Amino acid sequence: MTVRTGRDILGIPGPTTIPDEVLGAMHRPAIQIYTGELVDYTTYIQDGLRDIFRTKGRTYIYAANGHGAWEAAVTNVLSRGDRVLVLESGRFAHNWGEMARTLGVEIETLEGTWRDAVDPAAVEARLKADTGGRIKAVLVVQIDTASGVVNDIPAIRAAIDAAGHDALFMVDTIASLACMPFEMDEWRIDVSVAASQKGLMTPPGLGFVAAGERAIAAHRTADLRTSYWDWTAREGELHYQKYCGTPPEHLLFGQRKAMEMIFEEGLEGVWNRHRLLAGATHAAVEVWAEGGVFEFNVIAPESRSQSITAVLVGGGQDVAALQRYCLEKCNVTVGGGIGDLKGKALRIAHMGYANAPMLLGMLSSIDMALKALKVPHGAGATQAAVDYLGENVSA
Repeated sequence: MTVRTGRDILGIPGPTTIPDEVLGAMHRPAIQIYTGELVDYTTYIQDGLRDIFRTKGRTYIYAANGHGAWEAAVTNVLSRGDRVLVLESGRFAHNWGEMARTLGVEIETLEGTWRDAVDPAAVEARLKADTGGRIKAVLVVQIDTASGVVNDIPAIRAAIDAAGHDALFMVDTIASLACMPFEMDEWRIDVSVAASQKGLMTPPGLGFVAAGERAIAAHRTADLRTSYWDWTAREGELHYQKYCGTPPEHLLFGQRKAMEMIFEEGLEGVWNRHRLLAGATHAAVEVWAEGGVFEFNVIAPESRSQSITAVLVGGGQDVAALQRYCLEKCNVTVGGGIGDLKGKALRIAHMGYANAPMLLGMLSSIDMALKALKVPHGAGATQAAVDYLGENVSA
């Protein structure tokens, strides 16, 4: 017996649900890549990225996922033997650093936990101790989808300033762009990276980098540059040079439509929608936690992200069984823990193309699974989410 027939709900932290309008925009014939319409698509997306990153800097589009955007950022501003400081708060800043290490960059990790945001005071102290200026860049993730942590990017910027250090500030916004406030120029971020498949509501395959003036200056002497990622090459006059070859045109068709939808809603409106959906999810988790099995992975409420909530599952309960029930009985896909949290957590995504009914359907399905599998939990979690939204979404 199931109740799964109908539209599926994809509740994982990437790839996220693709709007029908975006899928429709991609369902068209290929066009020529040198002049005309496709050039307009490139210009629109590059300009749109500036608006979403909140920057007047340069933007670059890659046929790549987020890991490709990481490599593009590193290779364009660093040289072999440079040292970077990686700020740990989960899995992905560490992975970004490890990628840089394979390219010949020296990595130093400011160790943290998967349950807490980066401590700006620790950043300041480490940079003050770097009296020789060996550290050339600071790498951090705004939202880590493995841990659910959101880092305070303005506070980290202030810590770098307080240390009087001139390291480049490089921020991964893959799980935060178009999900929460991000102000590249105001916060004086030198390099930002993103990808298409999360808040930007497009299938995986596009990586994005935004570069400020200090990053462009560092680029001129960087010796990790390669022909594919190179910003200078992508500033060439010919359109195909912006992609180092054939553009991923159907992804561009979809990305433009997604950006049009974001701008129609208004970027601040998009941020607020994510804030409300996160608040409803957090209200539900607080109720489930009354049963003694569930708890937030992220300890401090202000460090819980707007795009994904990681929930620890204890008491010897089988996380995979919960996920399997939701999928097989309700056609709802709920994320599981990865890395240090593999088999120990659920990851509930509320990012990108998501609204209240979609979220409530996912929370209700988890509630249903908990009851069916006799997992101890507080009753009324979905109602708590409804109450939160009813109190915070004005008539």
